[in-house]
Amino acid sequence: MAVVKPIELFDEPACDHNRQKKAEDRIKGCPVPKPGATAGGCAFDGAMITLVPITDVAHLVHGPIACCANSWDARGSLSSGPSLNRHGFTTDLSEADMVFGGEVKLHSSILEIASKYSPAAIFVYSTCVTALTGDDIDSVCKAAEEMIHIPVIPVHAPGFLGSKSLGNRLAGDTLFNYVIGTSEPPERTRYDINLLGEYNIAGELWSVLPLFERLGIRVLSKVSGDSRYSEITWAHRARATMVVCSKALLGLARKLQESYGVPWFEGSFYGVSDMSQTLRSIAKLLDDSDLQRRTEELIALEEVEVAARLSPYLESLRGRRAVLYTGGVKSWSLVSALMDLGIEVVGTGVKKSTSEDLERISALVGEKTILIEQGTASELLRIVKETGSDILIAGGRNQYTALKSRVPFLDINQERHFAYAGYDGMVELAKRLHLAISSPVWEQVRAPAPWDKAKYQNAGLLSDSSSTLAQRIAESA
Repeated sequence: MAVVKPIELFDEPACDHNRQKKAEDRIKGCPVPKPGATAGGCAFDGAMITLVPITDVAHLVHGPIACCANSWDARGSLSSGPSLNRHGFTTDLSEADMVFGGEVKLHSSILEIASKYSPAAIFVYSTCVTALTGDDIDSVCKAAEEMIHIPVIPVHAPGFLGSKSLGNRLAGDTLFNYVIGTSEPPERTRYDINLLGEYNIAGELWSVLPLFERLGIRVLSKVSGDSRYSEITWAHRARATMVVCSKALLGLARKLQESYGVPWFEGSFYGVSDMSQTLRSIAKLLDDSDLQRRTEELIALEEVEVAARLSPYLESLRGRRAVLYTGGVKSWSLVSALMDLGIEVVGTGVKKSTSEDLERISALVGEKTILIEQGTASELLRIVKETGSDILIAGGRNQYTALKSRVPFLDINQERHFAYAGYDGMVELAKRLHLAISSPVWEQVRAPAPWDKAKYQNAGLLSDSSSTLAQRIAESA
């Protein structure tokens, strides 16, 4: 089995940015990891984010107990069936194991998991410790697989290799090298597709699947939200692949095209316009005129319906200003969704965005939007104040930063409990934004305490309008 060297993953031919480089620069590839690259998620974390949503697989972390921070605990990747992936398995290496080696313990752990849980497969993750001590997990996995007759797959993504994005790519290569193409689907249809980079956060995949079903499109394989091991094995038999806003898995899409002739495109499920364009792109890639006609009919019907469902919220949202602090592709895909609601994005995070992401942001919002490189609490609040923003849209770690400063907040990252994908998700997004911005609590928390009223009356603040009053009181506090 060919093993991909991590350095090869920094030269991705499918990346638009890489194709536009000069020949001498293309040879150099993308920048290799630098000190601090693992801040916000290491390669081990990225690999688990990609693979853990496979629901009927046992995910075994080969390392100290501290490494067993199973990614499902921090990401809302939901399952419609098996829940084995919600078990945290680890070899729990001790200091003695690190000195004398943990291969025996790994082998016995694999056998125990197989006997007690009968998983469809076992993924074994190397960690910084076991990669440094040199445990031969490939040989252990091969020997155990011959005994239990269950696929045992090594995942070489120790944290010190680099960023979370690199871990995503390593996981994609693991699937291509060890899983995809190892079996055939029971049946095939003209409209079989793959979804790469969709993790069913808060059940978002379930908001989109009914649209595909109405068009007769079957999602043959998902990488990897609410997926099963068997369906990933036959991903090579799809007619087309959609990369769902995830640059990290472009390499997997490219290899499926090069090895099996499966064409691919990149799209987004966020926002009305992007959702409609995604459906058109799938129909075009499947190259069926009847499907394209039915797709246009479905889009027209859905856009009329979603417009009616959005109308109660548009009046309160139109003209509002938002600071969006998130990473990667969400920095542009969510900008499009917010613009569909009439919200002006005055600042967006770009710390984890690629050059293509930056180009898309600029095309959507122009040069006036502030690009936020370092989203510290003080920096975010400064931007919110200077731009007069009505809401901060970010990850859960920024929630209390906003609430302590009496700024409306909406969680947009993987910890959230609401699905924002598809047409139904767009209505949910509008509803949550409306509830956050229009909540009467803001007037209450921004008003002066009863014992401070005299001070503000003497300062001439209480005669202003409520919005100006809140702003001036906050500035004077």
